[in-house]
Amino acid sequence: MKFMKLGSKPDTFQSDGNNARYVASELATDITVTVGDVKFYLHKFPLLSKSAYLQKLVASGNEENNDEIQISDIPGGPVAFEICAKFCYGMTVTLNAFNVVAARCAAEYLGMHETIEKGNLIYKIDVFLNSSIFHSWKDSIIVLQTTKSMLPLSEELKVVGLCIDAIATKACIDVSKVDWSYTYNRRKVPEENGNDLNCNGFRNRPVPKDWWVEDLCELEIDLYKRVIMNVKTKGILSHEVIGEALKAYSYRRLPGFSKGVIRSGDVIKYRSTVDAIVWLLPAEKGSVSCSFLLKLLKAAIIVDLGEMAQEQLVRRIGQQLEEASVNDLSIRAADGEDVVYDVDTVQKIVKEFLMQDQNAEFESEDNEVQEIRRPGILTDASKLMVAKLIDAYLAEIAKDPNLPLSKFVDLAELVSCISRPSHDGLYRAIDMYLKEHPGISKSERKRICKLMDCKKLSVDACMHAVQNERLPLRVVVQVLFFEQVRATASSGSSTPDLPRGLKDLNIGSHGSSRSAATHPEEDWDAVATAEELKALKGEIAALRMSNGIGGSERNGGDSRNSVDKVAISKMKGLLKSKRIFSKIWSSKGAQGENSGSDSSESLGSANPEEAAKSTPSRNRRHSVS
Repeated sequence: MKFMKLGSKPDTFQSDGNNARYVASELATDITVTVGDVKFYLHKFPLLSKSAYLQKLVASGNEENNDEIQISDIPGGPVAFEICAKFCYGMTVTLNAFNVVAARCAAEYLGMHETIEKGNLIYKIDVFLNSSIFHSWKDSIIVLQTTKSMLPLSEELKVVGLCIDAIATKACIDVSKVDWSYTYNRRKVPEENGNDLNCNGFRNRPVPKDWWVEDLCELEIDLYKRVIMNVKTKGILSHEVIGEALKAYSYRRLPGFSKGVIRSGDVIKYRSTVDAIVWLLPAEKGSVSCSFLLKLLKAAIIVDLGEMAQEQLVRRIGQQLEEASVNDLSIRAADGEDVVYDVDTVQKIVKEFLMQDQNAEFESEDNEVQEIRRPGILTDASKLMVAKLIDAYLAEIAKDPNLPLSKFVDLAELVSCISRPSHDGLYRAIDMYLKEHPGISKSERKRICKLMDCKKLSVDACMHAVQNERLPLRVVVQVLFFEQVRATASSGSSTPDLPRGLKDLNIGSHGSSRSAATHPEEDWDAVATAEELKALKGEIAALRMSNGIGGSERNGGDSRNSVDKVAISKMKGLLKSKRIFSKIWSSKGAQGENSGSDSSESLGSANPEEAAKSTPSRNRRHSVS
């Protein structure tokens, strides 16, 4: 720490123990200065020779009372006044980063200018600040912190502005000229560390570009904001370094921020902190991570920051949504809400993400709206990552028993435009919702199941689905069909299109009035019982043993067409099976629309070895991972 000694005479100020200070001298004191609750018994000549304010007070006093002066509002109080008084006596005074601002403000209050006497206190303090304090990283930060208690005078004297500029300038210098920050310098002082071998190793580490960010976390938000603004104005540091500084400050100053919460405390103080950080965010995409932005959004919601700031964060999150995780997106609903998660905000984020890929941009020119075509900027990889992210998020929010079906479906439909090779994640989310909401109606069950494409389920997912008693019968039949055609198709062949009969099942209509009369719509929307699943699997297994299919497995392309014909023919026979429908009708009254059971495990926990040994036609239950 830098310091400066003024004067050469020994310090002879003494105290009587009763808030009284006096100078040990053969001369009797002739003036009493009361500062706060402390009385100073001093001599007029040394004081009046350097202080215009004391000259004025003594001159304006009456003859009877001019030897007693009351000063109640001097900056820095009795301590700062004593420094000024000692300087007047020529005694040794030590100035440092902790007391220099108070001494400067007190000297200004007392009018200790050059016009009163050359080499006065104000001049000497200004020299100390400019030649020493502002050249030290550590001292500049300490001085800036002390200016807060001296406002507004420290601002008027430009001490605050000079400190801020000095700190910002040092933060922007070439790292080759930096010997770490004062936080780490304290760890390297030999007398403090003794023979600690780690200190030498620490000294030899290269200095990173963000070496300064932790030290500035000591500043209050109003001063911190001004420093970062000054750093950004200089335009030297990259936006990633600025983002790292904001991240470090958030973690230090917002309790619980790392976990996406704000602990109870001064909400107004936290609101101003969050508001400043949002305002300071660099405009460049990627300056901070998506995870940090989502934590900031959660904090903004908790402290009720305001719609404008929240919308700004939502827009920025949407631009880099592919970086997020399910935990990042898990924004808790406001207190008093029935649901657990704030799904509406996530929908807004997804919409912002998808808006980047719009092909049309409208501009107004001469009061005319013109359509400008431009290519989408989203890559297939980023869209696929977001689709998988939302599938996993849907599986998480599906555990909320109070989540309305409409919120689940609306969010799932937002990413339905993104083509993805597998619908296993979506199936897992749907299965979780059906498990946690057993009381939904047949139409609701049908609506949620229409979100997934059975052709895009993996073998493991199919094995789980054909045993899932929570799924409607129509879905189970589709899964069984595609499972069979996948098993019978030759290597490298594409999955056949869904036969018209099964398409009719999926869209809720049938090819003829006869089939519509035979198979009422509500029967296909009902969940399949264990016995029905077993019977359906038995029929599909029989297809494998038929000569037609066996031959097609051995023959080429022409035989493949016969496979489809045989499979479709058998499937139509299956759909007309009186045995199946008799069970549907007999079980309808007893089990109703909630005949599903939680006995079918969620997709994601099977033994891979057993799954490899099993075939789709086995009747025993599988738990698939």
